[in-house]
Amino acid sequence: MVSYAQNGDAAGTFLGHPKGLFVLFFAEMWERFSYYGMRALLIFYLTKHWLYSDSESGIIYGAYTALVYITPVVGGYLADKYLGQRKAVLFGAVLLTLGHFFMAFEGDAAVGHVNNPVINIFWLALALIIVGSGFLKANISVIVGQLYPRTDVRRDGAYTIFYMGINLGAAIGSLLCGYIGETYGWAYGFGLAGIGMLLGLIVFIWGKPLLLGRGEPPKPLNKNTEFTMYGLGILLVGLCWLAVQYQDLVGFVLGGFGGALVLYVLFTAVTKLDSEARDRIFAAMFLIMTSIIFWALFEQAGSSLNLFTDRHVDRAGVPASTFQSINAIYIILLAPIFATLWTAMGRKGKEPSAPLKFGLGVVQVGLGFLVLVWGAKSVGVDVPTPVIFIFLIYLLHTTGELCLSPVGLSAMNRLAPAHMASLIMGTWFFASATGNFAAGLIASATGAEGVGEDAGKTVVLDVYSTVGWTAVGVGIAVMIISPLIKKLMHLDTLKDDEAADAHLAGSGAAEPLASGTHPATHN
Repeated sequence: MVSYAQNGDAAGTFLGHPKGLFVLFFAEMWERFSYYGMRALLIFYLTKHWLYSDSESGIIYGAYTALVYITPVVGGYLADKYLGQRKAVLFGAVLLTLGHFFMAFEGDAAVGHVNNPVINIFWLALALIIVGSGFLKANISVIVGQLYPRTDVRRDGAYTIFYMGINLGAAIGSLLCGYIGETYGWAYGFGLAGIGMLLGLIVFIWGKPLLLGRGEPPKPLNKNTEFTMYGLGILLVGLCWLAVQYQDLVGFVLGGFGGALVLYVLFTAVTKLDSEARDRIFAAMFLIMTSIIFWALFEQAGSSLNLFTDRHVDRAGVPASTFQSINAIYIILLAPIFATLWTAMGRKGKEPSAPLKFGLGVVQVGLGFLVLVWGAKSVGVDVPTPVIFIFLIYLLHTTGELCLSPVGLSAMNRLAPAHMASLIMGTWFFASATGNFAAGLIASATGAEGVGEDAGKTVVLDVYSTVGWTAVGVGIAVMIISPLIKKLMHLDTLKDDEAADAHLAGSGAAEPLASGTHPATHN
């Protein structure tokens, strides 16, 4: 059998991993630079430039971020069946580049959104970003998994490296785009985000040979079929252009389509999979449902928490949008520590299971809000909240995220059969969409209008207290039942797909997992 090092020389590796991983790292880094750079500014753009109320802005923001996570279901399905993941990522990157550049068209700031035709360019920009993310987001994560056998011990390290790329881009994007947008003008901040996405597109095109043929169409793809798929993508842009303007449509889609998607996945698991594969899908669906609560609270960061930081926190003159980088910086600092911790615990057979980590994540996101509420009330609602409590809430949210988000991405890829990989990953992102839409509703509830600054701060803190205690209770319940969910995962009998085994023969793949162990699962 050929060793990793020998095989790596033939295939091309860097730091023990396929070079294609680092192509994906840099492409995703620049995509996240653009997305989070724009996200840091969006709630302020809605309230200060387009002059929407806090409640309206919260709903629009929630609908937009929900749609960003709905569209990966479509993008994942079309990639599975027709385009392949690589072409889907490329198409998504092109749409994202256009969308971010269109965000730079401001129009007349004096009139806001009423009777302002330029608002339609803004809606189009959001729609392009939504659909572009749908084609790119789920599929680029799948390509990472395709570079390794399912039981390869390098997988979790690869997901950690990839996740670091995500957060490096998010940190730099939030800092630079946020600062430039708030200091020099919206167009400059959004334009810089567009440049970042263009760089990501260039990196992905340049690095195609290093992907080793991964992510290609499942069967030969003729041009008519390929361009039909792109046409469907453009049609989806039109639908999202309408949906982001009429946010109630998003709620109906989440309720109707979401329910249908869950039923389809469960029906497929029951009727077409063997008992162990079926149980793994059940476990994946439990994790997916649990994640909804986490994202509903976590995604306050870009909306209500962003506004709270702007209005009620002693920032010493630092633009509020730049605080959006704190989470990503914490990830960069803490992800290696968590990855090392999980690996060390795994070697001793003491690593928490994925369901237990999920419970810990939900508890921590709730505790973050409770700490902020305590800190704000301890100094009085009529006094600016010390900035240390913003750092503390993001710290708890970040440690919670490291227990849930990378673990979830790795678990979806590990638990799903190969022919359902993108569909299950899309379902994971669809749950994030539901959480984001719920986050918009929570943010809207914090937007008390016309009650004065102190009273408005009290309303926000009351909402944060309610959702914080709810999340702590749910997280504890998940931790209690986590042993049952772990049994459904059947980790002791998990094997690589036959096709992957044949393709990667001689690569030095790891031995199957020992019973009861579960290596680090960071993405």
